[in-house]
Amino acid sequence: MSTAAPQPQPLWQPSEERVAQAAVTRFQSWAAERHGAPAEGGYPALHRWSVEELDTFWQAVTEWFDVRFDTPAERVLGERSMPGAQWFPGASLNYAEHALRAAAGRPDAPALLHVDETGTVDPVPWAELRRQVGSLAAELRALDVRPGDRVSGYLPNIPQAVVALLASAAVGAVWTSCAPDFGARSVLDRFQQVEPVVLFTVDGYRYGGKEHDRRDTVAELRAALPSLRAVVHVPLLGTPAPEGARDWADLVAADTEPVFTPVPFDHPLWVLYSSGTTGLPKAIVQSQGGILVEHLKQLGLHCDLGPEDRFFWYTSTGWMMWNFLVSGLLTGTTVVLYDGSPGHPDTGAQWRVAERTGTTLYGTSAAYVMACRKAGVHPARDHDLSRVQCVATTGSPLPPDGFRWLHDEFAEAGSDLWIASVSGGTDVCSCFAGAVPTLPVHIGELQAPGLGTDLQAWDPAGRPLTEEVGELVVTNPMPSMPVRFWNDPDGSRYHDSYFDTYEGVWRHGDWITVTDRGSVVIHGRSDSTLNRQGVRMGSADIYEVVERLPEIRESLVIGVEQPDGGYWMPLFVHLVDGATLDDSLRESVKKAIRHSLSPRHVPDEIIEVPGVPHTLTGKRIEVPVKRLMQGTPLEKAVNPGSVDRLDLLQHYADLARDRG
Repeated sequence: MSTAAPQPQPLWQPSEERVAQAAVTRFQSWAAERHGAPAEGGYPALHRWSVEELDTFWQAVTEWFDVRFDTPAERVLGERSMPGAQWFPGASLNYAEHALRAAAGRPDAPALLHVDETGTVDPVPWAELRRQVGSLAAELRALDVRPGDRVSGYLPNIPQAVVALLASAAVGAVWTSCAPDFGARSVLDRFQQVEPVVLFTVDGYRYGGKEHDRRDTVAELRAALPSLRAVVHVPLLGTPAPEGARDWADLVAADTEPVFTPVPFDHPLWVLYSSGTTGLPKAIVQSQGGILVEHLKQLGLHCDLGPEDRFFWYTSTGWMMWNFLVSGLLTGTTVVLYDGSPGHPDTGAQWRVAERTGTTLYGTSAAYVMACRKAGVHPARDHDLSRVQCVATTGSPLPPDGFRWLHDEFAEAGSDLWIASVSGGTDVCSCFAGAVPTLPVHIGELQAPGLGTDLQAWDPAGRPLTEEVGELVVTNPMPSMPVRFWNDPDGSRYHDSYFDTYEGVWRHGDWITVTDRGSVVIHGRSDSTLNRQGVRMGSADIYEVVERLPEIRESLVIGVEQPDGGYWMPLFVHLVDGATLDDSLRESVKKAIRHSLSPRHVPDEIIEVPGVPHTLTGKRIEVPVKRLMQGTPLEKAVNPGSVDRLDLLQHYADLARDRG
């Protein structure tokens, strides 16, 4: 007689009070009365309904959050096929109008809290944010910026960037931004594709205790963007506007009531860029309506944000998480903008920001959590983090040790911390799976797929898997999926990016396991997955084990299919200062992988490197290194503008050449 395997104990359970107060609980009761959602069965039943009754669910979201349509929709979903699903055909609205709604009821409360490395907290009240957006939108119209024109920002994470995004959206223009630590080539690889008519720039920025002058880069951008009609200078370092540029202060001086141009639901809101490790970055276009309803769902129901909350995510304007953060305004939440280094003056910097701003939901990277653990940081002991209800992580899977460390650090301080590991993509500017305030948290797992998201793990034949590793797929459309890629007239690049493996089904390129409890485990990118003798493993699993060793700062693993049918799996290690890659350390690495993962995934070679290259949004560059090791020349293996340190990649190219 077989017995079911014992279910693992959760690390955290929400209290009855937390469940009762959660917006998603109230939404479920309301949707049960109004729209036939299941009243019983909690989140799993609500999720099942949301994917089976997709149209009804999204209709319910627009009603619950009081989405204001200037013209109503003919129906929720027109064409359902992917790619090309039509959401709310016939409807018109404006994203910026919704982002500024809280100004009417709470004009003096802070909409934004801006913090820099000095630790000073500068509030921007709702009424002031609305006034600046109104003034800037009128100036954009005076420059003849029309719906569909592109407006670009070369700006750090400062209030001016938020004002510029919202003013662009108010007039129906298409926003796009890069962080000022991007070099000219990286920025031009992005902005030249979309041909902006206005460029907002800074003279420089402060990071790591130093001032970084960017005036030469700005001059280079201006010279290489002939489409520009105006350049707006934000004097962050106090320099005067260069010749021919407008001064920021002049454009936001008026007391002008904002005018919001109604645009079709699928009208472009912004362009985001994928890492673009080969070829030009993909210029991903998302819509005003699609982002509005997806972010209301994600922030209002999954993140449980409302007017009493303060929302801080460590990000830059070059990463989709910045756009996601700004959308906190949609739920009337105070948004915290931190412009500075994550580790200045010390590793605890981000916790200090959370403390000073009274953050309730704090988002960061899994890498930062692990760096804090390694550095012996004690966040809840050394800072007053009593207002923090949730710590969310993304960028890469949060290792089990990260869950335990966060939980224990806060528990010792008497805090009941909800840990939300989330995973999504620039491609949808949202999460496929992650935060659910009413579900337990299990170590190493994302709580559940998001509402309206039919997330599954599939085998190569397109069969759903449970408790087995498969491809992350989404089998029904999401409103924030790209309406298109820029400069992709026949849609072939968009189709090939997500729909060439399973016809009509979104394949994201991650390996996941869906557990029989409905939670999700992310194993890393499926396009750089390690496949030894038919046993597949994500690179994240290797990093989690290897980087527990105190001598190893960071690592990079790839699996290279050899011409003779063999498979070579090297592990590159970047050591901490003073450590040596000797036989003893090599044996420790192998033993850790053999013991914690599998003997098959012990690397064939362990190679010391001076560092690990990343994309500009901080992801380890696995596939280009794999291509280099397969003999692809450097210039064809990677888009140089997408890499944080090209000199490091040259080191890998040299290694590949020396191996022959």
